Amino acid sequence: MLPEDSIIALKGIGDKTASLFQKLNITTIRDLLQYYPKGYHSYEAPILIAQCKEGERCCIKVQIQSHIEMKRIHNRIIVTCSVTDESGRVKVIWYNMPFLRKQLHVGQTLILVGTFRNYRNQLELCQPDIYTKEQYEQLCSTLQPQYGLVKGITNKTISKAVTQALKSVDSLDDYLPESIRAMYCLPDYNTMVHQIHFGTTLDEVRQARQRIVFDEFFSFMLKMNRLKEENLKEANCYPILDCEEYHQIIASLPYELTNAQKRTLDEIRNDVKGEFAMNRLVQGDVGSGKTIVAILALVLAVKSGYQGALMAPTEVLASQHYESFIEICKSYHIKAALLTGSVKASEKRKLYAEIASGDIQVVIGTHALIQKSVVYHNLGLVITDEQHRFGVKQRKDFAKKGGQPHVLVMSATPIPRTLAIILYGDLDISVMNELPANRLPIKNCVIGTQKRITAYQFLQKEVEKKHQAYVICPMVEDSDALDAENVMDYTDVLKQHLPASYRIAYLHGSMSAEEKLERMDAFINKTIDILVSTTVIEVGINNPNATVIMIENAERFGLAQLHQLRGRVGRGSAQSYCIMVCGNETKDALDRLQVVASSNDGFVIANEDLRLRGPGEFFGNRQSGDVLFQMADIYADANILKAANEAIRYCQEKNVDLTEVYQYLDCVEAAHQIAL
Repeated sequence: MLPEDSIIALKGIGDKTASLFQKLNITTIRDLLQYYPKGYHSYEAPILIAQCKEGERCCIKVQIQSHIEMKRIHNRIIVTCSVTDESGRVKVIWYNMPFLRKQLHVGQTLILVGTFRNYRNQLELCQPDIYTKEQYEQLCSTLQPQYGLVKGITNKTISKAVTQALKSVDSLDDYLPESIRAMYCLPDYNTMVHQIHFGTTLDEVRQARQRIVFDEFFSFMLKMNRLKEENLKEANCYPILDCEEYHQIIASLPYELTNAQKRTLDEIRNDVKGEFAMNRLVQGDVGSGKTIVAILALVLAVKSGYQGALMAPTEVLASQHYESFIEICKSYHIKAALLTGSVKASEKRKLYAEIASGDIQVVIGTHALIQKSVVYHNLGLVITDEQHRFGVKQRKDFAKKGGQPHVLVMSATPIPRTLAIILYGDLDISVMNELPANRLPIKNCVIGTQKRITAYQFLQKEVEKKHQAYVICPMVEDSDALDAENVMDYTDVLKQHLPASYRIAYLHGSMSAEEKLERMDAFINKTIDILVSTTVIEVGINNPNATVIMIENAERFGLAQLHQLRGRVGRGSAQSYCIMVCGNETKDALDRLQVVASSNDGFVIANEDLRLRGPGEFFGNRQSGDVLFQMADIYADANILKAANEAIRYCQEKNVDLTEVYQYLDCVEAAHQIAL
């Protein structure tokens, strides 16, 4: 069996299961082997109920005391019972597992492993795994990989498939030069794959992870170098000059541009009228005003006779950019269109024709902008927003849509400059580190769970002032179903603590794109007072009336991600607040959160994140923005990033043959395109 073979070649995986795996972007054996665990469970000796804490995964040996109850709420089946040990009693809950009603009975002794949560000031054990004494003893002193899941795929399904694949694949050739592996003490590829999935110790897993992270950085920078060589000082085929409309828009704005915005716009204007095509990264902190910079750049392109396009990672963000452009440019006779995956086929065909003819001058959308069906008339400027969410090839494909257009990429992730130079070596960098003058600094606080009711009362006061609020729930498990249940449960709890007249709604990643847009539009249009959401709102909502964001289990998030979430408020003239609820009140957790609480400067926070987080912390949440990499984290793995950069330079200086590496990267890219 070869790594490029379909997973259907594995025993027990038919078309139906393969379609479920495809939701995880797994279509080949290689995809499966490179679908790495999100974490690992180790199995320790059981502790007493009285020793268990909220938010912690615990093992308890208990006896069922009450009868097994089953009820249906929100189309979900909920099974509950009470269990006891010598130290106390706790309620246990399972979702959508009706068969447990027949399997469990009063007096039965079990070992339960799960995470405790606080519900109405009482600890509960939610969705624990169930073991007999004999079963649990077999698991002790082992590591059990935990994978990201979708409905219909269990952890056991993936683990079993990986085991079979490792036994069936003839060979996994190592594309990384042996000299590089030896230089950085990296395991060979075969060893790495076995260790990352089924390592028996944390040291083995750490060693495997180090190799994976190195590979991700190494291959990324090779692609960047290739892109840089191809784009090296391309002639400016689309000279873009100043226009009267540009200055009229600036004069009509209800605020004055910051010095950072003015400086960035001057750099862009100098680029686009110069001898060579622009390749520039605008790195702006949350709320620094990148959108107006992008709009003004598009206006310059259109008024010089060219088309402009702006690509965003989500339909929500694309829609908001489109609405902002229409509002600001409504008096300047520029025809713009919104192109996303959810646009109806008939409407898409019409848009394709108008884009090809040049009738549409500005196109704003998602990945739909780079599909083969989209042909531009004279594309002179392409902009990608939230650059960290797009791969190198996507940026390259976008630029190819217009011969050699000017390229402007924007990111709200405040990466320390030393790392930005490594990651975006092919781009000139502009930094926007000022906020508009009319915005008050966000007031931050870190609280424990015992102060949650006080926080609810604060939310109530803000809603009484006709303001709105967000409440963010973490994804406790990487499961769409559990993600949705977590948010819906919290919404029910919030409704019980706040007046019945309050309009409280939830938002989660399992909702369709249309449902998410409708829910976000309702929030922006003030028909929702409090939005309970996962991090799906991390980018995309610009609601100046929202003044509070309350983040539950804030210690689960990276500091840069907390800063991104906080950026959802503070967008109007009213005082805004960020409440971070710490569910695990250890000194380290509280110290990390105080970094965010003590500063609203994303660049300060990014550097502190880099200082505080170590490469050994691979069980926590990675920065969600770093989706260029499956496992690497530019903050926690900064030392490996620098090592990979050194290795690239070494290969260049010593003329190391990288043919096999490039062949591997091209093979993976080709397989990915086939899958798409």
